[in-house]
Formats: sequence, C-alpha cells, structure tokens
Amino acid sequence: MWIFGYGSLVWKVDFPYKARVVGYIKGYIRRFWQSSEDHRGVPGKPGRVVTLLPASDPEAQVWGVAYEIAKENEELVMNHLDYREKDGYDKVSVMFYPKASDDGASTVAPFELFIYVGSEQNKFFAGPADVNSIAKQVVSAVGPSGTNSEYVLQLALAMRKLAPGIVDDHLFSLEEAVKHLQNEKGEPNVNS
Repeated sequence: MWIFGYGSLVWKVDFPYKARVVGYIKGYIRRFWQSSEDHRGVPGKPGRVVTLLPASDPEAQVWGVAYEIAKENEELVMNHLDYREKDGYDKVSVMFYPKASDDGASTVAPFELFIYVGSEQNKFFAGPADVNSIAKQVVSAVGPSGTNSEYVLQLALAMRKLAPGIVDDHLFSLEEAVKHLQNEKGEPNVNS
C-alpha cells in the first residue's frame, strides 16, 4: 500500500515506511484552505493547512512524496494517519507519477495510491481567501504540532529541495507573505 504526502507528510514523517518516492499527482491543486484546530491551531484560533482541490486543468500537478507501507504495518499506519488527518479529511485513491531521473527517464512506472483530501463539505474547510489574509492567520496560529508558520515554511523548503523548479504559486506566494509578516514582527524565519 502507498500513501501520498503533500503537506506535513512531505517533511514530517512519523510512521514506518518501506520506500519513499518523490513525484506528483495530476488534476489537483494544493491550497491552504483547510482549518487546523488539532495540529497547527486550536479551537477558536485555527491555523491553515493544505488540502487538495480538483483543478480545472486535468494535467495540473501537485508534487509530494509517496510512501510504501509494508504489509505488516498497514493497519498500524492507517490507524495513525486516520487519527492524524481526522479534522475533515477523506481518503481517496489516485494515480501517482514518480519523478523522472536526471536523464529524463523515470525508473518507476506510475501507480495508484491513497491521498487524504479535505473536501469542501467538511466543517474544517475554510475556503478561499487572499494570500495576505491567510498569512496573517498563519503567523498568529500555534497548535500541538507547532507553529503554523513552521508548517508553511518547511513545506515550501521541502518542495524546492525535492522538486526544484515546480510551479506552486499559492504555496510560494504564501511563504513570501509569511516571511514578510515575520520580518515586520522581528521573528526569525524557519528556513531563511
């Protein structure tokens, strides 16, 4: 069984896995449109975390990391992830496309895996907002898993390292807005 990480699972893996492959899924966009009262915020002062939404372009790509879970660990990992992703996420099966090697050829064929998606119908779906409004919410939110700023900045840093040159305007615009607000407040950046 394979699981796709496109948010904190890209850089904060807390379960056993057999293999890790960088790549992307098609037909989705990554947006900070999901409220977090359980990890990067608290009730009454939620943070913002990513979810996936259907893209108008079926070739749109969301980059991340696929993790292969050993058969003997499937139940343990799924129970863990079902709890970790409890605030409004559903499990969906999609096709994953591994990153091509440096010579342009992929060493692994595309394969099916599971993703966790926060649908627009769940009670934690915050919906669209301008990047500056999201950034203000992010820099003021802290939860049991840490600051919301760390979440945004670590994800942006990981994406640049794993898939240099990818297009993810929403993520990178939010990263810049968060850094700007941190600088105004005299706070250090996680990845500066």
